[in-house]
Amino acid sequence: MNKLIIPAIIIFAALTRLMPHPPNFTPIIAMGLFGGAYLKDKRWALMLPVVAMLLADLFLGFHGTMIWVYGSLIIITAMGFLLNSGVTLKNGAIATIGGSLLFFLVTNFGVWASGSFYPKTVEGLISCYAAGIPFFGNTLAGSVFYSGLMFFGYEQIRKYLPIMVPDTIQK
Repeated sequence: MNKLIIPAIIIFAALTRLMPHPPNFTPIIAMGLFGGAYLKDKRWALMLPVVAMLLADLFLGFHGTMIWVYGSLIIITAMGFLLNSGVTLKNGAIATIGGSLLFFLVTNFGVWASGSFYPKTVEGLISCYAAGIPFFGNTLAGSVFYSGLMFFGYEQIRKYLPIMVPDTIQK
């Protein structure tokens, strides 16, 4: 059971996407950072958040920018590898803000590049980013909320229930 605590947290976070929430207030960035920070096997760290997202998307539906969303999630998970030497409030906050910004830049670029709503010009790209700005606040808020919940929650489990801490997959 204790080997499943980290994957269970990630899968649970992905399933919260099925609950009603403000647009872009999701655990996507937190899932990637958390998996990257705590899973020893980098393959599992990269694969688990993507599979968890895919499971949620089976219910939510697929869309034309999934490659950009999933690609940014993989990069954000790799950012989480930098946290594996120890999560602090400072490096966790920097990773969360950086991951949110990266997600905004990559996914909005994907909307512009793969869609037909914006002209394929510099002005079209700027318009696409400008239109995404109102959603960035929710992305950042969701990332901060879920990162805090996941990282703090896991650290509390490690502190108060050390029997639950997986020694073979946790760093």
